[in-house]
Amino acid sequence: MTTIIARSVESVHWYNKSGGPAYTVKAKDGSDRPTTLRDARKFDLVPSVTTILKLVAKPGLELWKNEQMLLAALTLPRAQNEPERDYIKRIVADSKETGRRAADRGTAIHESIEKWYEGDRNVQHVAIAKAFEEKVFDHFGTADWKTEASFSSLLGYGGKVDLHCANDATTPGGVVIDAKTKEFGPEDDLMVYDEHLMQLAAYRVGLGLPIARCANVFASVTHPGLIKVVEWSEEELNKGWSMFKCLLNFWNIKHDFGGER
Repeated sequence: MTTIIARSVESVHWYNKSGGPAYTVKAKDGSDRPTTLRDARKFDLVPSVTTILKLVAKPGLELWKNEQMLLAALTLPRAQNEPERDYIKRIVADSKETGRRAADRGTAIHESIEKWYEGDRNVQHVAIAKAFEEKVFDHFGTADWKTEASFSSLLGYGGKVDLHCANDATTPGGVVIDAKTKEFGPEDDLMVYDEHLMQLAAYRVGLGLPIARCANVFASVTHPGLIKVVEWSEEELNKGWSMFKCLLNFWNIKHDFGGER
């Protein structure tokens, strides 16, 4: 799944031409180190969809981060005679720690969903994983779901998909799902953004399922068991694919990488 493995917000992910993840390479001392752009050129790797999407502003994430910064400023008392610079550093560090805990929580939930689909019922977040499966079944019906499928497209990008099923009699065209964790209640409207759309549009093309139905499935972290499905229309997905191709070309030009010019 896209967020099943804990990932740094600043990380760049790469895939080899066979579709396998190439997040690290061997350092001179034999240890693993993050793959760099130079390594990618050397080993003929392609960037991930999420790497390309870092070019796009993420208003929802930025709003949340700003809110955490304000909350930290309101709740952290300033020490007597503490220099302003030191106080600001503490506020920033506290807000980042909140973000890290939220990311860890999201990772744990995604792991539970992945294992649940693989038949493991001994997971940390049983209520969420069970409700997620039931909601997806209610929305899409019976399907042969595959988790954590990675790919590399000849168009010059790769990725790893939370959940998808192929084109067959029960799911004509296939289905591609990206799972999200978020704080929301039964009456809350969910905000979706261009990056969600572009990600799914790129995934379905990369998987060789160009007309697959695509949806973001949100799991509430404040109301365990509350799941909401946001399915994108074909018109929206075509628009998302056009936008993603522009970003991919921009990324390639910016980094003097392979692909269209």
